Amino acid sequence: MKKNMGVAQRAIWVILGLVLVAWALFGSGPYHVWGWIGIVPLATGAIGWCAINAIFGIKTCKDC
Repeated sequence: MKKNMGVAQRAIWVILGLVLVAWALFGSGPYHVWGWIGIVPLATGAIGWCAINAIFGIKTCKDC
């Protein structure tokens, strides 16, 4: 898997993932369990490869 995410996109995905995981850990109510889906954007941002970008042929990094 070749990287297809730029620095800005990776940062956004990691922040989004952290927010969702924090919601899962510290949130209340019946819907906070959905916050665990934040693992996906967190991992995607950490790896630098996004399946959605690959499907649509989008590359947001300069050196890809």
